[in-house]
Amino acid sequence: MPKATLHTKATNITAQATDTATTDSATVQHAAAYKPRFPQGLPTIKGNDSTYAHISQQPVMEIPMADRAKPYGNSPLHDTGAMSMLLAGLFLIIVTYRTGYKYIENFAHNIFSVKMRENLFDDHTVTETQILTALIINTCIMEGFMLFFGINHNEPSLRASLHANVFAHIGCFSAVALLFYVLQLSLYWLLGYIFGNKMQSHIWLDGFKATQSLLGLLLFPVTVMMLVYHSLIQPLLIVALALYAAARVAFIYKGFRIFFNDLSSILFFILYLCSVEIVPPILVYLGATNICFFLQS
Repeated sequence: MPKATLHTKATNITAQATDTATTDSATVQHAAAYKPRFPQGLPTIKGNDSTYAHISQQPVMEIPMADRAKPYGNSPLHDTGAMSMLLAGLFLIIVTYRTGYKYIENFAHNIFSVKMRENLFDDHTVTETQILTALIINTCIMEGFMLFFGINHNEPSLRASLHANVFAHIGCFSAVALLFYVLQLSLYWLLGYIFGNKMQSHIWLDGFKATQSLLGLLLFPVTVMMLVYHSLIQPLLIVALALYAAARVAFIYKGFRIFFNDLSSILFFILYLCSVEIVPPILVYLGATNICFFLQS
């Protein structure tokens, strides 16, 4: 290769190296002269809203503040024994309804009619007795709950004792209601035997059993509402008392139609109302309050 060509190539390479060095030197000088506009980061611009706060002053996550969780009060709704009683009464009715539904269909006849049916003394079959027993047990349980809520509302001094052992109180109240039913049934049988004949006594007792059975069914939704809506206890107690009074009035009216013969029967009827229909429920309520004092001690 000629020497002139080699000299030309060497000259070109030297020129390129010189240009590269010059460019690198200019870049370094420019970088050294650069000053960032926001060395501390982008500034926070305060807005017009008075509630605005800088992001840097806000916590990463806010911890919600609240009171400690409070346990449920010891009420019948949260008591296993009391709710088991309530469901047991309903379960007995469901089990016996399939074979004894005709007894429920005859409620109106048994409550209001004073006429004898053809099979008056043969209509108490096993299935009818079963559903009647289930209905009466349900009524006694409902009355036990009514006594619990009534005493809890009217006797503030006994509330602590009632809520300390809900199941024991409702169980005792239901037992008192069952004993009261048995005593009433026995007394009505005795009165029917004294003042009437066998047929009249049978019709009268059928009316008593039917009114008590229907009363338990009517009190069931009232009891459920009392368990759920505590703020409605007072009006619901009034409704329960009205249902009880309606059942008693229907039974008393039937007895009046059966046994009232002349004006001389009015005195006996008044004595019957005072001694059998007015005083005993009051004694039951007083007895229930005494049970509360006994259990409290």
